[in-house]
Amino acid sequence: MDIVKVRNLTKRYAEITAVNNISFSIKKGEIFGFLGPNGAGKTTTLKMLVGLARPTAGQIIIDGIDAVRAIKQVQDIMGVVSDENNLYDEMSGFENLCFCAALYGMPRAQREKRARELLQKLNLTAAAQRPFRTYSRGMKRKLTIAAALIHKPKLIFLDEPTTGIDLESARLIRRLLKKLKEQGRTIMITTHYLEEAERLCDRAAFIVKGRIVQSGRMAQLIKDSAAENKIKLILDGDLEMAPVLQFFAAQGIRVHGVEEVTPTLEEVFLKITNTERGGDN
Repeated sequence: MDIVKVRNLTKRYAEITAVNNISFSIKKGEIFGFLGPNGAGKTTTLKMLVGLARPTAGQIIIDGIDAVRAIKQVQDIMGVVSDENNLYDEMSGFENLCFCAALYGMPRAQREKRARELLQKLNLTAAAQRPFRTYSRGMKRKLTIAAALIHKPKLIFLDEPTTGIDLESARLIRRLLKKLKEQGRTIMITTHYLEEAERLCDRAAFIVKGRIVQSGRMAQLIKDSAAENKIKLILDGDLEMAPVLQFFAAQGIRVHGVEEVTPTLEEVFLKITNTERGGDN
């Protein structure tokens, strides 16, 4: 069942069309990726979905409600993590969370309990009483996510949740998103990190220059994009390719090209620091 339905959504700024007649849906309990390069229209779309920008044209239905005409009726079920920090520098992490909870009408005892719970989940307990301005970028991002989750929303929107933060914080956020999905929450993330989307998302839509160019289940998108079969050899040291090519030829396998692929920096880091165990995969 769809919790979000978007039909023919368009957003224009003067002569610029940031989002051009796009349609997609998000099913309850899934992680939906909205993927594309910087400037493709991801953030603009997200702003329209959460009521921070008004569409030029089109329809947004959230949980059965027309969110263009009655956005306030659905804001209580949403948690929003924008691409910028929106918490108060002079307040501590704990105070920021309690303040956000108060905005949703949570009683004091309940909001303080919930704040401590989220601080613990995001490894921020030790920094709970420190001013927000003293937090690192990764810590700020985690507290911003905690603030969006304070009222236990069933629909969560995250704009570039791990961009520009340290690897440890990014991995913790990914694990949290997976747990939220297991609890039945629905999550939409915008990102240009395709590896992250592959790890997290059930379905995705690709947006380029304001238009959705492809969408579907993540596994099918990957399968459809594979133009050729590949064989991956994991080597420990150098290897002469001539004997390998001769072997394939003897088996009747035509080799059209050879490409050397080196490990990503993240793979190297995880191996060197021995932090792969208990990770995301």
